[in-house]
Amino acid sequence: MDGVWNVALIEPQKESPKPAKSPRKRTRAVLALPKGLVDPGEKPLATALREVKEETGILAEPVTKLVDIKYVYVRTWGDGERVFKVVSFYLLRYVSGEIDDLTPDMRIEVKRALWVPLGAANRQLAYSNERKVLRLAQDHLETHGMAPEKTS
Repeated sequence: MDGVWNVALIEPQKESPKPAKSPRKRTRAVLALPKGLVDPGEKPLATALREVKEETGILAEPVTKLVDIKYVYVRTWGDGERVFKVVSFYLLRYVSGEIDDLTPDMRIEVKRALWVPLGAANRQLAYSNERKVLRLAQDHLETHGMAPEKTS
């Protein structure tokens, strides 16, 4: 990736797209970090690596764990159950693969996956807790001398 840290973001598929209020008004895409549920017997790191591969098409290796974030949401499909989950976020390094090279089954969940430069990704993430994750990643890279050199 030429010494630049990029973030693999996903645009999730929407359950039921709402019509725009005005034909001229553009709605901003909801971009998020890849994440998912821990399978039975699976460790959080294995979940993170699996979800990144499934949702983005890329294979990655761990650099460090960043943070655990607790989520509470109500399912918009099925029974409308309230779901409590903890997502472990990791700083990962790209190994191989093509971004957005997804199986047809994953297209049900993910509209597209894309690379965004780390410095620009914060402005594009839809969720504040995920922006916190990116700040932690940037802090780790700077603290450990891994941040790309700034050019003027």
